[in-house]
Amino acid sequence: MEDYPESYELVFQAPAVEDDVVIVRRTERAGAGGYPVYEDESGIVRAEISDRGEVRMLASGGHQMLKTPMLARPLTP
Repeated sequence: MEDYPESYELVFQAPAVEDDVVIVRRTERAGAGGYPVYEDESGIVRAEISDRGEVRMLASGGHQMLKTPMLARPLTP
């Protein structure tokens, strides 16, 4: 999984003036599609991100209402 970015900004459309941005970092896990799983510092926001930047949000607990981000931006070190 070395060819994948270490972290991404996930941009979610928010009803407020500014969009919500969550930074997620690559974990050692892979999702059902075989792509790396990324998560935020709290471990609540989790996503499998493909090599084409496609995002599949993953539940980290019960009763979550998962929203797909508008954009996943890779962050450069």
